[in-house]
Amino acid sequence: MIDRVMPALVLVAAVLAVFVPMDYWALVLVLLGLVHGFMSRETDTVVVLMVLVAAVVLPQIADSLDAIPAVGSYLNSIIDNFAIGVAGYAVAHFVWDVWSRIMPGEGSE
Repeated sequence: MIDRVMPALVLVAAVLAVFVPMDYWALVLVLLGLVHGFMSRETDTVVVLMVLVAAVVLPQIADSLDAIPAVGSYLNSIIDNFAIGVAGYAVAHFVWDVWSRIMPGEGSE
């Protein structure tokens, strides 16, 4: 359930950040991504790699949307904000990976 709710919350916050001015939207988006990452640990390395690539590539893709008249800048901002939430999710996965390497599971010595 968390894997459906949190991305939707990040998307709603990303859209709100474009139209409702507030200084702390980036913090809210990163925290949502971190919460999602820590509450839903992903063990599939392909999915983790996809998240890392998305965190890097989404802002670059969003920059090309500025060429669309009238709505391009809004789409760019929404995707940039969504990428901030994805970056929080990626950081949580990185922390989980480092933690699992430092503190091996029970039974493995």
